[in-house]
Amino acid sequence: MIVIPVKEGENIERALKRFKRKFEKTGVIKELRGRQAFTKPSVTRRAEVKKAIYIEQMQRQED
Repeated sequence: MIVIPVKEGENIERALKRFKRKFEKTGVIKELRGRQAFTKPSVTRRAEVKKAIYIEQMQRQED
């Protein structure tokens, strides 16, 4: 369960923004969308490899 302590006099919009950020980090929505349709394990692996290649290229460009 996500708990957001709201300080005295704090703007509710700011607290809501913190809640949204914490909720996004949990990955609930991403997992829910992923479960809506079955993806083959080979497709999942291919996507992971593609993402790893992309990240490696970005890290090489930084150096």
